[in-house]
Amino acid sequence: MTSTAQRVTKEQEGRHPGRWLALAVLVLAVLLVAVDATVLGLATPFLSEDLKPSGTQLLWIGDVYSFVIAGLLVSMGSLGDRIGRKKLLLTGAVAFGAVSVLNAYATTPEMMILARALLGVAGATLMPSTLALIRNIFHDPKERSVAVGIWGAAASAGAAVGPLVGGTLLNHFWWGSVFLINLPVMAVLVLVGIKLLPESRDPHPGPWDLLSVVLSLVGMVAVVYAVKEAAVHGFRWDIAVAAVVGVVGLIWFARRQLTLKSPLLDMRLFQHRGFSGAVLADLLTILGLAGLVFFLSQFLQLVQMRSPLGAGLIELPAALGAVGTGLVAGLVARRTSVRLTVSAGLAAVGLALAACTALDAHTPVVLMCVALFLGGAGAGLAFTVTADVILSSVPKEQAGAASAVSETAYELGSALGIALLGSVVTGIYRGFTVPEGVPAQAVTAAQDSLGGAVEVVNQLPAEQGAKLLASAQASFTTGFETAAGVAAAVLFATAVAAWFMLKGQRLEDGLEH
Repeated sequence: MTSTAQRVTKEQEGRHPGRWLALAVLVLAVLLVAVDATVLGLATPFLSEDLKPSGTQLLWIGDVYSFVIAGLLVSMGSLGDRIGRKKLLLTGAVAFGAVSVLNAYATTPEMMILARALLGVAGATLMPSTLALIRNIFHDPKERSVAVGIWGAAASAGAAVGPLVGGTLLNHFWWGSVFLINLPVMAVLVLVGIKLLPESRDPHPGPWDLLSVVLSLVGMVAVVYAVKEAAVHGFRWDIAVAAVVGVVGLIWFARRQLTLKSPLLDMRLFQHRGFSGAVLADLLTILGLAGLVFFLSQFLQLVQMRSPLGAGLIELPAALGAVGTGLVAGLVARRTSVRLTVSAGLAAVGLALAACTALDAHTPVVLMCVALFLGGAGAGLAFTVTADVILSSVPKEQAGAASAVSETAYELGSALGIALLGSVVTGIYRGFTVPEGVPAQAVTAAQDSLGGAVEVVNQLPAEQGAKLLASAQASFTTGFETAAGVAAAVLFATAVAAWFMLKGQRLEDGLEH
């Protein structure tokens, strides 16, 4: 047989029939999970009016979903390697749909926080399974780069599409509808996934270590909780205890993985400079994009006083930019270099955030759209290429654990983007000047959140209410500008770090044998 014929035969053997249709199902899952991370941005004012959460409860409603996902992803990725990624994906899809109903009909802030946490548990079963299945369906690295690009575009665009989906629904229905939309999508995913998705697992997985599962969850959630609370309230003994518990839990988790024959996560991967650089870039790309979209949604509605749909449409360019660059990111990285592509993407997100330091109540729509497109395009480049680097660095039997690292960075970045930038925004916002004569109860409600201030205005005399709202809006804008400036500086620094850490890193070429 000629070498050409042998190559063609190997290519045919390495390509799963129906792989592109299977990819469409996986993209549907990741798009929905990503949308759910930001869809609440526009619903926040309506939810605040109905459930009346405090400022801290509002932050928890916004980010507990991502915290829980981040804490469980490594464990769920490893579980998928053991019991089968298709089985875990479809089970998670059913659970995601069921818990979405609980979110939609929550009646108290505490119930809403619990429901969002349970949704995070279900979401954690979906995300690593999608990327791991791509690793096992697409054996040709060039085809896999395209598939990861489509997946990355969906993940990046999902964060930006969330506000548009939310805006459209909120124009016609109540805030709970942003969760009920999950039901038909999950039904399609399960019915089509049963037929199209191949099952895959690690043939020699070893036992699933429950102590490691607990350590990763407790460590991740406790550390992020401590960071968020310290930024809002300063250092207290209970926050210090949470920080210590989290750090000890994560150190214990890492040391335990090095002693296990079948670890949940192979910590030795982080000894590779390129792998660690990709994870860092992954995390901070999403931190910048998620924080930008979440707080810009509130700025557009509560400062510029736009409708939910109008705000969602303004944020649509971020999704378009992410999709456009995500699809060509692999090609760009091969034509130039991985480090140039990732660093340029990070710098673009940094520029978008820097542009937000000049926002005010009269900023033209076109300027915001340009900044958002730039940020989305940068995220699409950086996130897609880093996901490809992480995924191709391990044997396909460990794809679940490797994809969980990429997904953990994504979800942790989303959570920290809301928590850390939100802490800056909230800390500055609460210092706004209150006009004389405003009742103490109204002052407390207004200082809890900008949504609370907008609601309180209707209960005050017209002139007094107008002064209170103007002061609150100006303070929120200052907080948002400051947070955007801090995030821009972090993204620019990360772009420089990625340039050095990803030196010599390349995407694979040719068919795997």
